[in-house]
Parts: sequence; C-alpha cells; structure tokens
Amino acid sequence: MKTLTLLRHAKSGWDDPVTRDFDRPLNAKGKRAAQTVGRHLRDLNLAFDHIVASPAIRVGETLDAIEAGYGRKLAPVWERRIYLASAATLLDVIHELPTDADRVLLVGHNPGLEDLVLMLVPEMADDDLRALVEQKYPTATLAEMTLDIGGWEGVAVGAARLTRYIRPRDLDATLGPDED
Repeated sequence: MKTLTLLRHAKSGWDDPVTRDFDRPLNAKGKRAAQTVGRHLRDLNLAFDHIVASPAIRVGETLDAIEAGYGRKLAPVWERRIYLASAATLLDVIHELPTDADRVLLVGHNPGLEDLVLMLVPEMADDDLRALVEQKYPTATLAEMTLDIGGWEGVAVGAARLTRYIRPRDLDATLGPDED
C-alpha cells in the first residue's frame, strides 16, 4: 500500500514585479494558508518519507510556510519536470519514485495536479471528494490518495482512492473562496 499526497502551491502574488512566472513569490494570504495547512498536517500526525517538489519560488515558499505550521523540517527533492507539468508528466515522475518510499508528498502546480487526481481516481457516483476536485483544486489544497501497489511503477489510471481533500478554506473560512 502506498500513499500519494499532492499539494498545490499556496496563493502567489501576481502583482509582484518579477519577470518570470517561475520567480513569482507567495502573497500574504498564501503564506497564511500554507501555515494553516501545515498546522493541520501536524494535528493529523501526517508524515512523509519522500517529498518531491517543483523548484519554482512559490513552491519553495509554500514548503517554508508549511514547515512553520507543521513543526518539522521538510527536505524535498527538487524536480524541474514538475514545474507547470501535465498529469502525464507528473505520472512519469511518480513512476520513478523510490520503491521504499511509502508516503510521498508531491508539491506542484495546476492544472496538472487536478488532472492527475481525476486521472488516478475513478469516477464513482457517491464520491463527494472527487466531485470537489472536479469543481476546483484551489491553491494550498492537499489531496491524499491511497494505492494498493507494491511499487510506484504500478500507479495506473483509475487505480487510486481519494482519502482526503483539504482546502485552506475548510480549515479557516477567511482563506477562501479564492479566484484561482
């Protein structure tokens, strides 16, 4: 059994005068949302034995703020392919994860993360969590999926079960709704 948790970066500052999208930092609301999600991870006692993340500035700042709330150091492997990746590219990255890692956190961007969840989790009439993902995958949102596989190369379309979908606004009403 493997657990794959996807985290979309927190809300970034579109009004920041950076020249490249890659360099866009978080805004104040994004930092607050990420810290709130980090505290929730701590309260749930969630732990990860492998973290892989996009090297974009907003992802690094999201992880810094998550750490502040979580109270544990996160040591991601920075993976350039995750930056603005499609679901298919993210699946390639997942297939290459270390076999001995059972609980993986992947931190990246939309629409790839949302599309990946919808690709991996089969449609079921009574699946309220999947329906929420179909509506929107907001910034700083976490989706946890379990997979009945021995190794990450076994991750396939429709093979996951969505067990958690946590949006910042579910934890603090002042953190939503957002326009992204």
